[in-house]
Amino acid sequence: MKKFKILALAFVAALVTVTSCNDDFVNTQPLGELSESAVWKDAALAEAFVTEIYAGFNNGGFEEQSLSSLTDETIFTHPGRGITTITESRSNPADIGWVSANLRWDAMYTRIRAANLALKNLENPQFPNTGNIVERLRGEAKFMRAFYYHQLARYYGGVPLIDRPYELGEADYLAPRNTWEETVNFIVKDLDEVATLLDGKNMAAGRASKAAALALKSRILTYAASDLHDIPTAKNKSATISSYAKPELLGYVSGDRTARWQKAKDAAKAVLDLNRGFMLNLNAPVDPAQGTTNYMDLSLARNGGQTELLMARYFINAKQENGGRIGLYNGPNGYNNWAGNTPIQLLVDDYEMMDGTKFNWNNPAHAADPYANRDPRFKASILHEGSPWKVRSNANLPKDPASQIQTGRYQVVNASGQKVFHFGLDTRQSSIEDWNGSYTGYYIRKFTDPNPAIVDQNTWQEIPWPILRYTEAVFNYAEACIALGQEAEAKTWLNKIRFRSGMPAITESGQALVDRFRNEKRIEMLYEEQRYHDARRWMIAPTTLGRKANGINIVGTLKPGKTVSVYKYSKENYDYTYTVFEIDPGKENRAWLDKMYYLPIPRDEMNRNNKLEQNPDYPKN
Repeated sequence: MKKFKILALAFVAALVTVTSCNDDFVNTQPLGELSESAVWKDAALAEAFVTEIYAGFNNGGFEEQSLSSLTDETIFTHPGRGITTITESRSNPADIGWVSANLRWDAMYTRIRAANLALKNLENPQFPNTGNIVERLRGEAKFMRAFYYHQLARYYGGVPLIDRPYELGEADYLAPRNTWEETVNFIVKDLDEVATLLDGKNMAAGRASKAAALALKSRILTYAASDLHDIPTAKNKSATISSYAKPELLGYVSGDRTARWQKAKDAAKAVLDLNRGFMLNLNAPVDPAQGTTNYMDLSLARNGGQTELLMARYFINAKQENGGRIGLYNGPNGYNNWAGNTPIQLLVDDYEMMDGTKFNWNNPAHAADPYANRDPRFKASILHEGSPWKVRSNANLPKDPASQIQTGRYQVVNASGQKVFHFGLDTRQSSIEDWNGSYTGYYIRKFTDPNPAIVDQNTWQEIPWPILRYTEAVFNYAEACIALGQEAEAKTWLNKIRFRSGMPAITESGQALVDRFRNEKRIEMLYEEQRYHDARRWMIAPTTLGRKANGINIVGTLKPGKTVSVYKYSKENYDYTYTVFEIDPGKENRAWLDKMYYLPIPRDEMNRNNKLEQNPDYPKN
């Protein structure tokens, strides 16, 4: 080892001796990099820098682990990913649990710094402002800064607001958290300026725009008016928040909540006035088949459904990214997929019957045929026992010529003429793959390309992830109207969504209307990273996110005189029983503690910045 050190030092000394004779060597510019000054002297390079800030979107919500699995939408199948750390309320500053790579505290501030660098250098541009490119780039950088701050705010509350790039040699790089009110005001101010900077500009799909700025403003102001961020309300609902010494970091400690709801309503109405909605001009429900088609067109962004996308993360096969593999991540194991995030029975039960009444297991007709006559969006969102799906692979097609989802246990007649039970091809006891199977008896259908040529395990799809869409603003508007006592207006807009989906009008008032509104948003915005935030800001998480996850056991018994050797879903051949069960606590034992209304600030951040205040009920380090 000592000999190696001596030789290494001799090599360095020789290198210094050789290169010291040639000062030009030291001044050589690296061929694979550009200096910062060069970037801001060239419009194309400046645009490339701003474009890279969008990389903080990562794959949007199309990741192998989904935010839906932190909610009462889905459960995550595979162990050891940090999901249960959050769903079992075990998060702490040293081990937050699973947080998407694009949502980590450090990742957000890295992108915010990039936006601040762009904004600083675009104040006095060193290149021609051809086509008002400077205003456009400033608008995009400012939008992205607002977006990343809104992400921090809805996970952590008020955060340090840094509006400039720190420089080397500064006396202090530490900053305290700003209040919730200051954080919201900062985001809104940025978005108002974005709307002005990008007004009238024909922005490419996937880039910031005036419409996106208005939609994000609508979202953050809706959050700001909600129960979780009205401290008097939050204190009444949570002892954890009531005992917190710095409530101004979490919400408004004073002020007019009605005025906040009016601001939220006005912001949402500005989005509605864009008239970007898809089939929201109906006066009566479409037929069920059309309702299913409409919802599929929305989730696949096709046949007019793409007009709703005000900001989206797009994917193309020419650049194969993991966001195009969502079918592989979530699809059935009987199709050689991974079954990552699978719907739970709590979600399935919240789909209404076609007449608008609640599904009820105590109703014999419902219990005997639980997937019949349900909200048309159910068929477009969830794969269940008997759902028609893509043609199975050549190796597996003889086992299922009908290519239907099989999530139960069925009687068949074997070669000896005996009735025996076997497990479906899409169960965890499948004869195809007995590991990547659903624990719940369901699979995600929404966002998966139905094209039979897209065999998910080998090919990528091109479905965009909806970061902001028009229908969210409709819900924001309706929610604000309900809070302001304008129930008729709220129902008018909610029923536009329902008619598009083939569902009858909502007629309730008071708390019953609030409950119907919340369920409607749960169903319409499924898997779109709404439920996690909604359940928290409405402060209904203890009775929703805190419930035990569950699934369905299905048994098909041959009717007398029927003989089936290759299983196919058939009410003519089989009597089916459906039994709801709770997920084994050894797999996931969901529980809710009120500290989970906010994520903990990571321990490393607390240790490097002693001006930070930790969120309620978490240790400071």
